[in-house]
Amino acid sequence: MPAASPSSSARAVVDRDILRLAIPSLGALVAEPLFVMIDSAFVARVSTASLAGLGLASTVLTTVVGLSVFLAYSTTAAVARAVGAGRTREAISRGISACWLALAIGAACLVLLVVAGHGILDLFSPSPGVLAQAVVYLRISALGLPAMLAVQAATGLVRGLQDARLPLVVAIGGAALNVGLDAVLILGLHLGIAGSAIATVICQCLMALVLLGAVVRGARREGVALAPDLRAVGSAGRDAVPMFVRTLSLRAVLVVTVLVATGLGEVQLAAHQLATTVFNLLALALDALAIAGQALVGRYLGAADTATVHAITRRLIVWGVGGGVVVGVVLLAASYIAPELFTPDVAVQRSLRAALWVLVAAQPIAGYVFVLDGVLMGAGDAPYLARAGAITAAAVMPGAALVAWWHPPGPLGLAALWIACSLAFLVARAIALGVRVRGDAWMRIGA
Repeated sequence: MPAASPSSSARAVVDRDILRLAIPSLGALVAEPLFVMIDSAFVARVSTASLAGLGLASTVLTTVVGLSVFLAYSTTAAVARAVGAGRTREAISRGISACWLALAIGAACLVLLVVAGHGILDLFSPSPGVLAQAVVYLRISALGLPAMLAVQAATGLVRGLQDARLPLVVAIGGAALNVGLDAVLILGLHLGIAGSAIATVICQCLMALVLLGAVVRGARREGVALAPDLRAVGSAGRDAVPMFVRTLSLRAVLVVTVLVATGLGEVQLAAHQLATTVFNLLALALDALAIAGQALVGRYLGAADTATVHAITRRLIVWGVGGGVVVGVVLLAASYIAPELFTPDVAVQRSLRAALWVLVAAQPIAGYVFVLDGVLMGAGDAPYLARAGAITAAAVMPGAALVAWWHPPGPLGLAALWIACSLAFLVARAIALGVRVRGDAWMRIGA
């Protein structure tokens, strides 16, 4: 066999680095939406109203958690850059500040949702039965918010240190435990949607304890103080503002989608919840490549190695689009199986299948978007991501308004909604991110 050329050898090294981080991250990312998928499968056996209530409450809850995803993404990039510059103690210190920030935000959000949760859910104008189920789930699940956000920050620290295995173990363990708890609390003790929420809270708290324990051990090993430094915590919050704005634009699109789905009817809302769950399980798996991009781009820019950053970006695009094609094929196959597995309601099955067919076409674009998102996050280009996010979110709102006005019935309505708010949104983001990475303005050298 002839010796590999230098270019092929370099690609092999880059691929190994990407896979070393992406494969464990893939498992962790798949495990996370399994929480909602498992809950959806169990709650669907209770009633359609319970499933619709779960979808509504999950939208509010995941909006809070999703808006705080900067705790993971910003921490991964900041820690990786410090590691690349050879400043391990600084890297751990930044991660600890992010963990304290996460606990503070989680506690504030807990109080907000317990006090105002009913009013927030009522804004979606659901039926009384759906609202009652949603309130139960939201108020109980809110108790786990500090733990949920602490998991994000601690995961960002560990991944920034180039370790993707521990988050994988924790995520798989949490998802497995959730299956057992759902079976006992929902089916065994007949607690209904409340049992689902209790199971989620227990799992998130245990996951947080494991990850924070690893953070404490690393800090003691490096001689880093664990007490909160209010100035550092405040700095971490200010640095994360652009990422918050970027995430806010994404969540705004998701919330508007749920608002329109709620207006289409209970069946479409239930089907929308299931379609979102399947999409998160399969499409968010592509985000494993984005996580690898964050950690690697941050590390090599911290070391001022721009040539490797360009190589990583090129390979991530290839992996992202190719992975999207694979996910699309899997999703197409799932569209003929998943509806019957999730719900016995034939009307929900038909609407779910229509939404999944739209998502099949979106997956290669999603792979491209996710990896470039990760690259720019790792590069510290959050201000551009914030601007691009706001513009692309605004661009899809007319389509959502058109579907709400048109109000097409049955599967056609949900398919139209997903075309307007998912496929079109991904296309707009792909254009914005692709234009940015053509030059070098997005690169920030050093820690």
